[in-house]
This record gives sequence, C-alpha cells and structure tokens, in this order.
Amino acid sequence: MSDSYDASDNVALVRRWFEEVWNKGRADAIEEMFDEEGVAHGLTDESGAELRGPAHFKTFHQRFREAFPGVEVVVDDAISEGDRVAARCTVRGRHEGDSLGFAATKRPVEFTGMTFARVRDGKIVEAWNNFDFMSMFQQLGALPAPDSSRQ
Repeated sequence: MSDSYDASDNVALVRRWFEEVWNKGRADAIEEMFDEEGVAHGLTDESGAELRGPAHFKTFHQRFREAFPGVEVVVDDAISEGDRVAARCTVRGRHEGDSLGFAATKRPVEFTGMTFARVRDGKIVEAWNNFDFMSMFQQLGALPAPDSSRQ
C-alpha cells in the first residue's frame, strides 16, 4: 500500500459500490470493486450458498435488480478504521419483477441494512451483510406481518 493511502478511501469505495452497482445497476462495476476471491457473507444464491467472487455476485445482483429495477440504496452512515468499513443503509424500491420466486406485487418496499466490508488494494475482499429481508418480504405480502397483539 502506498504511503499516501488514507482509510477514508475505503469509505469512498463502499459509497461508490452502492451508487454504481445498486443505484445505477452497473453489473460491470462489480468486477471493478469486488475482489476475485471476495466473499459476501449474509447474501446467498438460490441454493443458500454465500456469494463468492464477482461472477457469483453478479447472479445475485441480476436477480435482485430484476425484482427491483429502480432500487435505491442510501448510505446513511459510513465509518472506517484500518481496512474495515461499516455502513448503515436504507433500501427503497418497487417490486416489478418475478425473480424472487413469486409474481411481482408492484408494492413499494423500504428496509434497512448494514454491511461491514474489509478492503484490500482498493477492492472489497470480504463483506458481512445484514439487511432486513424479512421486513422486505413482509411488505411484499410473502411473509405474514408480525402480530402486534402478542405483547
């Protein structure tokens, strides 16, 4: 790493990831920012395997963007220390595609998530993702909403 390296570059990379890959839908940006040996913990393919490498991540990306073609991910907060970045996000979209395994509902969704990314040489090499997909599926009617009477 060069002497001019600054950990804030890692925050810029993660912000750019969400802007380019998700908000602009640039699948080619995945290879630019996700290491060939990268692992995305907490995100899985249809078989339940975690995502490894750009090619595997692209399949997940395509499926999610087909379901939510206008998805918007807002990075609400991002901080870094050393090679790690923590980001808190809000995700918004409208369910327009059938790629989640059921027909498009045309419903809007809004849910939150967090990612902790490890960066090496300007690429994400590992990320731990925790997005509230349960809330997303509840908003789409694919899961029952929590029973508020049980308190």
